[in-house]
Amino acid sequence: MALGFLDILPQPVVDFMTEVMEWMIDTAAGAEPWQQILVMLAGGAVPFLESYATSFVGVLVGIPEPLAVGAAVVGNMVCMLVLTYMASGARSMATRGRTSPEEEPSKRRRKVAAALDRLGVPGVCLATPLVLPTMFTAPILVGMGARRGAVIVWMSLSIAAWAVLFGFFGDWVSGWFM
Repeated sequence: MALGFLDILPQPVVDFMTEVMEWMIDTAAGAEPWQQILVMLAGGAVPFLESYATSFVGVLVGIPEPLAVGAAVVGNMVCMLVLTYMASGARSMATRGRTSPEEEPSKRRRKVAAALDRLGVPGVCLATPLVLPTMFTAPILVGMGARRGAVIVWMSLSIAAWAVLFGFFGDWVSGWFM
């Protein structure tokens, strides 16, 4: 498969994403409007597809832009919120009664911490879709000690902004074919 940025992902992940994308296109194209909403909700909850790819596909198959974007955003946000609250609870339980870290952080954790220090929660949340799914990044940020409320607010803004951007892009691309 020659999709460039997907080359860094393991082939089973790429195959899964391709199958989900094909399912979304096939299912949404001939479905009733209420069924299209359900397809967009489900697509928004899939890592690496999330709100941006799902809203793009939804607009391309003919779903009205506000409906495609809105449903994709809701699906993505619900999944992100559940995972973020779970990570927050796990961190609370893991750090309860701890006074200091017991071991040196790994190289990867130091890199993420450096990016968090340099960009802050807003920068990391807004840039996240370029690198990792929001459903991975939000729990990681909370697990590293970022305030849960700030992560949720900024990640929600990021999810909505990327979905709107890709929805407009899908509308623009669909104009080529009509």
